Parts: sequence; structure tokens; C-alpha cells
Amino acid sequence: MWVMLGISICAGSLFFHRLFHLHRAQIKSADFLNGIFTIWAKGNTVEAISQCEDTPGPVAQMVRVAILEQQHGPARVRQMMEEVGLAEIPRLERHLPMLLTLAQIAPLTGLLGTVMGMMTILQRIEVNAPTLYAGDLSGGLWEAMLTTAAGIVVAIPVYAGYNFLVNRVESIILDMERAFAEIMLRLPDLSIRRED
Repeated sequence: MWVMLGISICAGSLFFHRLFHLHRAQIKSADFLNGIFTIWAKGNTVEAISQCEDTPGPVAQMVRVAILEQQHGPARVRQMMEEVGLAEIPRLERHLPMLLTLAQIAPLTGLLGTVMGMMTILQRIEVNAPTLYAGDLSGGLWEAMLTTAAGIVVAIPVYAGYNFLVNRVESIILDMERAFAEIMLRLPDLSIRRED
């Protein structure tokens, strides 16, 4: 049961840490991009870069790189944004495998407690045979059932939390892909306006 308590505390702290990080990383990308494109189209690249640096999350970092590299042409912008995206995805997914591992370990730990409870029952049968009372067996059965239930009770919310965080990561990655496509679409127009 102490192991189960440790697993639940560790999983809870990991979940809330990642939830806070992903909450900060996810912005209203459509509004952000419209604001940046308006500033950028007016030729205020310093202000656009400053706004990107003040905004957390991978979408802002991709836009920042696009602004900094746009004078080198669309191919360079594409390459640099892809590199930023590839660097940001592991940051978004950090500690998620550990959370999944804890969700998988919890019921196995409960199963281990069940086996140990059964071993306790068998030991008591061996010691107290041939006069065996129900009380001799109830302690081991209680231990076996309690650890199994605890393992399942811990695993269910941890696994649900893991899936929730994976969905948040996928949503942020989708925002990154949309931002990438929109920047590549608008880049020629913005470059022409700056030259004018």
C-alpha cells in the first residue's frame, strides 16, 4: 500500500506539472497570428519579434523564427520552422511516457499485493493445520483484495490523465501545423509589402 501511495503521489505531481506546462503552451493561435501578421505587414518586425518572445508556446517560437529568417527566402523559413517544431514536440511530450508507465505499474503492484496476500493465507493454513478458523484466512484475503482494488483505483485516473494530456499535446501540434501552413501562405505577401 505504501508503494501504491508513492505511485499516486508521483503520478499526481507529474500530471499537474505537465498540465500547467501545456496550459501555458496552448494559445489562441488564430488571434495571435492575426495580430502578428498585422504588425509584421506594417514593417514593425522588432515589435512582432518582441511579442513572439513574450508569448509562451511553440506557435510563437515558430512565428519568431519565420520573422527572423524571412529575408533568406521561403525555403529557409520552412527549414527553420520545421527545426523549431521538431525541437518543441519532445518538450511537449516530456514525462508523458513516465505517466503511462505509472498507470501500467499500478495494477501490477496491486497484483503483487494479491499474490503476497495469498502467500500469507497459505502460510497460515500450513501453521494452523488441522485446526483452521475463518479468522486465520480473513487477514490474507483482506490484504489480497485491498491491494488489488488500490491498484485499479490508482491506475484508472492516472491512465485517464495520461490520455487527457496526450490530447492536449496533439491539439498544440495541430495548432503548430496550422500556423506553419498559414505563415508559408502569407509569407510572399508580407515580403512584397515590406519591399514596398
